[in-house]
Amino acid sequence: QVQLVESGGGLVQPGGSLRLSCAASGFTFSLYAMSWYRQAPGKERDLVASITSGVYSTNYADSVKGRFTISRDNAKSTVYLQMNSLKPEDTAMYYCLARRGSGRYWGQGTQVTVSS
Repeated sequence: QVQLVESGGGLVQPGGSLRLSCAASGFTFSLYAMSWYRQAPGKERDLVASITSGVYSTNYADSVKGRFTISRDNAKSTVYLQMNSLKPEDTAMYYCLARRGSGRYWGQGTQVTVSS
């Protein structure tokens, strides 16, 4: 059974940091590209960051470049999103996605709220 379980969200003040984790099971994690998406109320789900399998190339949305870092640990079947210098506009539900060819698996999401 495929599972992606996100954790690490919460309430943080502007300028603060959070580290999201997405633990995967039920498939060969190392073969899948992994991504983080986010969706704010009333808005579309947008790509935040992605990391490939193999050479670990990364890609970031312009809005998070220099503040967020995506990484993966294949031994733990986990992908991370380190988020620094958080802004109120980063408030959203954050989801991880595993993708290989036409196959896609989504997690259930973890809420991040940036507010004073």
